This record gives sequence, structure tokens and C-alpha cells, in this order.
Amino acid sequence: MVSVQAQIGLDHYQTVLTNGRQHRAMADEPADVGGTDTAFAPDEWLAGALASCAIITMRMYADRKQWPVERIELTVSLERTPEGITRFQKQVHFTGNISEEQVQRLLAIGDKCPVHKTLSNPIEILSVIV
Repeated sequence: MVSVQAQIGLDHYQTVLTNGRQHRAMADEPADVGGTDTAFAPDEWLAGALASCAIITMRMYADRKQWPVERIELTVSLERTPEGITRFQKQVHFTGNISEEQVQRLLAIGDKCPVHKTLSNPIEILSVIV
């Protein structure tokens, strides 16, 4: 199980995130919505989770196959439609001497990363007071 703790004080809306190991990160909101714009906004963290998971999964696969992939660049955009649909778009660029077949395989592998699978399946969120 993954667990992340968030803490917020009086600074709008700086949030400290910890993962129970030695890692800390910050979240905030942009100034135009009342935040102090000192870190990624929550939606940016969500897009970043998908981007990093997909790119790590592709890198692992390319390394295992010993394909000459020198660099992978991936941008994730997140938008919410008026119909209530959340849409992610992944734009991927590969540097290296790889075939179109290898490119297509890497894209398919990126779609199999754990975060992509999580976001593509039903999600249940439970809130409890401790």
C-alpha cells in the first residue's frame, strides 16, 4: 500500500507532502486562485504521476530489450470537459535509432504502467476521520 501524508498550515495553500521515508514534496495553488504558487498544483502532481510512471515503464522496457533509446520526453496534459470527463493526453518523443514498430511497442508499454491502469479503472475514495 502507498501512503502519503499531507499537512497544511495558514499559508494559502502551501502543502507539505511526506511519504513515510525520507522524501518531502510541496503542493500549492497558483496565485490566480489564491495560492502562493510555490510548487506544483494538485492537478499537476496528478499529471506528473502519470507522466513519470509511463516514462519509467518505457525506460525499463527499452533497457530490458537493449533498444538504443537515448532519451524519452513525455508531456501529459489534463483537461476537464463540460460533460464531466477528465481527459489526459500524453505526447511522447523518443531519441535514438529505433524502428516505428519499437516506438509503437513502447507507447503500448507506457499505457500499461500502474498509474495509467489506476486512472483507467473505477476508483473508490473513502474518507474517514481518525
